[in-house]
Amino acid sequence: MIRIVLVGGGSGGHFYPLIAVAEQINEYKRKGLDVDLYYIGTEAYNKTDLEANNIKFIYCPSGKKRKYFSLLNYLDIFKIIYGFFVAVYKLFVLYPDVVFSKGSYTSVPVTLACFILRIPVVVHESDTRPGSANKLAAKFARYVAISFEEVAEYFPASKTQLTGIPLRRAFVETISNPIQELGLPNDKPLLFVTGGSLGAERLNSLILESLDELLPLYIILHQTGDVHAQAVESFAASKISDVKLLEQYFVKGTLTAREINAAESAAVLVISRAGTGSIYEIAEKGKPAILIPIPESISHDQKTNAYAYARIGAASVLEEANLTDGLLASEISRIIGNEVMYTAMQNSARSFGHQNASLTLADALIGIAQEHS
Repeated sequence: MIRIVLVGGGSGGHFYPLIAVAEQINEYKRKGLDVDLYYIGTEAYNKTDLEANNIKFIYCPSGKKRKYFSLLNYLDIFKIIYGFFVAVYKLFVLYPDVVFSKGSYTSVPVTLACFILRIPVVVHESDTRPGSANKLAAKFARYVAISFEEVAEYFPASKTQLTGIPLRRAFVETISNPIQELGLPNDKPLLFVTGGSLGAERLNSLILESLDELLPLYIILHQTGDVHAQAVESFAASKISDVKLLEQYFVKGTLTAREINAAESAAVLVISRAGTGSIYEIAEKGKPAILIPIPESISHDQKTNAYAYARIGAASVLEEANLTDGLLASEISRIIGNEVMYTAMQNSARSFGHQNASLTLADALIGIAQEHS
């Protein structure tokens, strides 16, 4: 019996790549591999996904190191220490054959406990600059997987491999008629706009300001986040007096993984924030993109991720501080209207995206687990 523990949470960017690897491991399980999967964290994050993939949840507390001054940073040191002792006890009882860490504050007590108990650790770093948790765990990890070549300099070359981001099956499966799947008209090119599962208020505002210029030319599917959906719909209705044009604008609070797959498959261009998962999903479909990273004052990762991806020629980056509705519409026209540029961006995206990280990481985990068991 092989036991594999998954750790890393606090956001979908940390949690869902773990689920993608679990899906691949479960494929092997259906073919006869004797393996149990566990997820350790401060919360289950998404119980439905854990249950669907036969992953048992184990609670472990942890503190959080914030990037801004807060007294909670000092109090959370004690949570991390407490979490470390909880992790040592729970991992000693379970004694898994390998732990797969996606980083974040949740993983710190668990990976430190692995070091004490001599349990092999596999680390995955999503961004162009490593998080503190992954830099610490990489010192004793057996294998370090990365998503951007730029981050390799932070890790030992002998155990570091460029794998890309593990994507869930719902994102990579082929959808024969994505426009029909989404229930959208097909008489104009589709633009897909997404600010992530929670939406992005500034991005939403920018699209609303650009509707007059865009709707005569495109159908727009706009994923706004549930909190913003009603306000966006109301503002669009007040701004666009032509009902026929308004019928080409579709607002969704959230979309399922399959719906995002369909939207990115059908779109001629994707306008998105610059989380690594989003970048890899777009690249998987070979679609040109305009990336609008979260401002650097909030997240350094998105800006560096966006420019790293843009350097290969697959995307254009527009920074929020300099962005106007006219500039966005102009950039969309520049990309779509230049056939040579558009094709080059498609090819660059395809070359970046097809790495099958889920398979690579599942094989690495199983190989290390079999050596350890």
